Amino acid sequence: MRRLVMVLAVVGLLTAGAAPVAAAAPSPSHPAGHILGIVPARNGAKPGGGAARVSNLSYHNGPVEHTNTVYAIYWVPSGYTVSTNYVSLINGFFGNVAADNGKSSNVYYSDTQYYDNVNGFITYASSLGGSLLDTHALPASGCSDSYTAVCLTDAQLQAEIQRVITAQGWSPGPSTEFFLFTARGIGSCAGSSCAFSQYCAYHGWSGSGAGVVLYANMPYADTVPAACDAGQHPNNDDADATINVASHEHNETITDEQGSAWYDRRGYENGDKCAWNFGKVLGSTGGSNTEYNQLIGTGKYFLQQEWSNHSSGCVLTGI
Repeated sequence: MRRLVMVLAVVGLLTAGAAPVAAAAPSPSHPAGHILGIVPARNGAKPGGGAARVSNLSYHNGPVEHTNTVYAIYWVPSGYTVSTNYVSLINGFFGNVAADNGKSSNVYYSDTQYYDNVNGFITYASSLGGSLLDTHALPASGCSDSYTAVCLTDAQLQAEIQRVITAQGWSPGPSTEFFLFTARGIGSCAGSSCAFSQYCAYHGWSGSGAGVVLYANMPYADTVPAACDAGQHPNNDDADATINVASHEHNETITDEQGSAWYDRRGYENGDKCAWNFGKVLGSTGGSNTEYNQLIGTGKYFLQQEWSNHSSGCVLTGI
């Protein structure tokens, strides 16, 4: 995912006591601030090649998620819709990722090669903490995009996440992620970058310390299929398109939760370096455009690969 703002903090070398080095140079892929980046819309992506494949990820002394708990918020106000099985399939995906904790047979295991200086290596230990169908009314549009009549700013999305956290009594923290899935036809912009034109999703954070809120903005990918759909629907539902970009955000939050852990010299995180790169197909669930490349728990999914330093390339299994 390409970052939207450039990290301003100075980062240190991995070796304790070494002289500090400056953050990566400005680029669309390593932006600064609390919005860590985007899954680029397909018409603007350069999948699996070019600068993204030049070097491995480097560690920049920040925290990673050794374990992670996901909360899914589905913001579907009156007058808006999602596909029939959207909520159950996405919840099922996160549940299946958790069901396979510790297994090397899916893309999440690749995260276990990364670490931080406090608690060592990431463990493949994920859980779904809860989900909510949120029917709260939308605020007035705070931005304008090319594809939708309603557009929400990052600040508006964060405000809704915080409202739900408070109402539900959920506890944020450095091992907890909040995914905000908006309904079909709801757009968003972060600065000058907007959903479906520049991005399909991004992750970020607000606050700090024990109360940090890690979140992901997850627009309804099939609002504009040409921009954000991988083209394969093994579950015959719009959820398949969103699950692919959710996996991208999930893995990047695990390995670079606050923009100070793992990314390469151009600012690409593990998901960025393999965006829209899907690797080997395992089979089909029947019918056209129903290929899958991941068997996770009881589910079949079509997911992008993730970058492995160990393999110096994109992987779907192992490290």
